[in-house]
Amino acid sequence: MRAAVQPVPDHVPQELVSSFNLFTGPGMEPAPMGDPHAAIETLLAGPPVFFAPGNTRNGEGTWVVVRAEDQRRVLQDGETFSSNRNIFASALGESWPMIPLEIDPPEHSKWRSLLNPLLSPRRVIGLEPIVRERAISLIEAMKSRGTDADVMKDFCLPFAVSIFLQFLGIGSERLEEFVGWATDLLHGTPAQRTEAARTVVSFLDELRDLRRQEPTDDFMSFVTQARIEGESLSDMEVRGMSVLLFIAGLDTVAAALGFDFYYLAQHADQQELLRTDPKRIQLAAEEMLRAFPSVTPVRRATRDVELQGITIRKGDLVACPSMTANRDPAEFPDAGKIVLNREDNRHVAFAYGPHRCLGSHLARREIVIGLEEFLARIPTFRIKPGTAPITHGGFVFGVDNLQLDWSEQEKAQ
Repeated sequence: MRAAVQPVPDHVPQELVSSFNLFTGPGMEPAPMGDPHAAIETLLAGPPVFFAPGNTRNGEGTWVVVRAEDQRRVLQDGETFSSNRNIFASALGESWPMIPLEIDPPEHSKWRSLLNPLLSPRRVIGLEPIVRERAISLIEAMKSRGTDADVMKDFCLPFAVSIFLQFLGIGSERLEEFVGWATDLLHGTPAQRTEAARTVVSFLDELRDLRRQEPTDDFMSFVTQARIEGESLSDMEVRGMSVLLFIAGLDTVAAALGFDFYYLAQHADQQELLRTDPKRIQLAAEEMLRAFPSVTPVRRATRDVELQGITIRKGDLVACPSMTANRDPAEFPDAGKIVLNREDNRHVAFAYGPHRCLGSHLARREIVIGLEEFLARIPTFRIKPGTAPITHGGFVFGVDNLQLDWSEQEKAQ
């Protein structure tokens, strides 16, 4: 449930107001066998910038920037287009930023520099054996229960949560508990989401206090012992970083894997191609990131600014859906087609500019490893007969009820 749609601001010309909405527009509302990416791709045939009323959870409208070139301008200019919105905290009636996502330049750079080593390509390589072990464990457990599964519940979300627990230095024995929190936070009722958010914050605060006294070799120990400009981080700064790690590492990775499996379940020939030549999986993962990105970055204008001849006023929200940028024909040949061996694939699933996803190296490895191990261990799969995946739009696109079945292949063997 979202708040009531707020009135269109007086300064927005009526001819620029569209009925499109990331949450409730055609192809965006939860629907069986839907394709929200194809639905939003149709925006490329319309105006490059328009106003969408009620295009946020709190009912506020946003400008929607359609083309990749214009999105780059917005997302690279952190001074004109601010990301400091305190989204998570405001839902709890509080005010603190998720760091570094909701910190604007020039302050942003010092936080980014602090955290970069934690998620560097070298650090990710070191984590790879654990990531692979977690993937194998979940897949084998899923196989042991039969020849079909709800892959979002049984693999994608637990896989993403397990990597977060590894960062916190917490064993997999708490996986089920954390998956429950994540499920309520991402997919629960408003009351469930609020309660889960409070539970997560309380847990992270308690772990922060413990690691200040008893540091180990994990993320929380690193940030509680770190110093910026000679000063230790405050409790709220540590909270802001911890919450961002939790949020950013869950829904986006799980959603990416979900859309990948949804696509492959409908294309057995593509499954077979990747199984027989696993070296193709890395390029295929990049192409599916391009075709099925999940996130729409939103910024707030700090001053009046003109974009495509349209005046955006100070205080206006500006949405930059990665889904349209990634299917912009000015950026990609055959942009509307999924070409699993596409090379030089400069997609923006991880956004642009100073706030480009800090965890992109880890997310890529999680997705590739998840696909490698799934395809190596699960026979040819399809959408389970009699079921239909439920897709949805929003600021993070997703798929639920993704019931996969591989029973026919098991019988053949």
